[in-house]
Amino acid sequence: MWMVLAFTAASADTIHLKNGRTILADHVHENGNRYEYDIGDDSYAIPKSSVERVEAGGMPAIASSGANRSAVDLPTFVPVDSLANEGDLPKIIVKDGKVDAEALGKLEAKGNAGLGATADFIAGKFEFEHGNIDQGRRYFDSALRFQPENATVLTYYAALLVRTGNPSQALSYAQRAVRAAPESPDAYTVLGYAQHASDRTKDAVASWKHSLELRPDLAVQQYLAKAQREQNVETDFAQRESSHFVLHYEGKQTSEEFRGQILAALESDYDDLARDLGAPPRDNILVTLYTEQAFFDVTRAPAWSGALNDGKLRVPISGLNSMTSELARVLKHELAHSFINQISGGRCPPWLHEGIAQLLEPKSLGSDGRQLARLFKSQRNIPLNALEGSFMRFSGGEAYLAYAESLAAVSYINDSYGLGDLQRILQRLSQGSSTEAALRTTIHSDYGQLESEIGKYLSDKYGE
Repeated sequence: MWMVLAFTAASADTIHLKNGRTILADHVHENGNRYEYDIGDDSYAIPKSSVERVEAGGMPAIASSGANRSAVDLPTFVPVDSLANEGDLPKIIVKDGKVDAEALGKLEAKGNAGLGATADFIAGKFEFEHGNIDQGRRYFDSALRFQPENATVLTYYAALLVRTGNPSQALSYAQRAVRAAPESPDAYTVLGYAQHASDRTKDAVASWKHSLELRPDLAVQQYLAKAQREQNVETDFAQRESSHFVLHYEGKQTSEEFRGQILAALESDYDDLARDLGAPPRDNILVTLYTEQAFFDVTRAPAWSGALNDGKLRVPISGLNSMTSELARVLKHELAHSFINQISGGRCPPWLHEGIAQLLEPKSLGSDGRQLARLFKSQRNIPLNALEGSFMRFSGGEAYLAYAESLAAVSYINDSYGLGDLQRILQRLSQGSSTEAALRTTIHSDYGQLESEIGKYLSDKYGE
């Protein structure tokens, strides 16, 4: 019997963003020019400029599943803006909720390097904070043509690159930022993110320690603690590489043959996903094999988690000595998250992330379809907007339902519109659209309509 979420549990706060999305959090408080908020044991921050309003109370926060954190496990990064003395420039450059290209061009044409860099930075920062990653990159590139060693632009650019799965590119920008501003805690923070995502954990630990010496920060402290746990567990791990993967493992834990099977399966999955989704990750993907205990020691994931992708694929394989069908599905599922993150610019909500990853394992609803049909018919399903928050605080039974609903939603979209429209939804998200806006421009449904259509789809297919 499935456990349906009791939304009458402890209340939470809701952050309404200007781009139409919402964040459900346990607690929200103001701190200078940003809001800081907690989801479970994790703390994050978001600039006030991105927030429309904050509502106290409401349904509880739902944290991101241990089997799928964002493929880049990086909180919203808000470095201090050393170009803060911008006067009226933001009002000139951003009008009616978008960058005024004509006004920006006039400022760039004045021939003043400082003015040009600041103007392009304002435009890039606006696009970055509103999820339009490609346009944000173009503006940051333009700003750096005016002032190649501007620490603020370099730090933001590095943060953008890490968030979108390009840590090797981010490293050079973050290193330049540290050289340009050696007393900036933000520059060291983002350098640590880039180093950690580039498999340079020891260097990341040193960078985060230095950042904390310059300025205490709870989020940085938590990332440092996780990296140190990883270091402690992986001290004696060896490494093996293939075309697209770097595999970390404890030598006594697996045989050479088994490790070869894992890499072969991942390479085959990589080819399948590149064909089905396109936009493969630009950097080699890090994969770590753990014992069961080591996996939970490092990740602190919920007990029901089978694996985790936090920018690195972390897979517990205790008791296995050769490839199984279940392990093959887990590997493809976790790898799919890296592709989804790449296409969506790190902006895909958990229900869509998990639904697509399950679809591509491949997994079907099977006997669960009938029970889901009953839940949707009686309107006892979890609302999709509630599944935009993370899954980590779910119990095992609640997580099962969240995953099943995610698969049902994506199966309906795939069966009715095709994989191409799922790709287009992800692309819209990468361009800054809210989830509902992306749905409306592709399959012409908001959440309410989509849930109604999913219910009919389940009823027709499973006879309820």
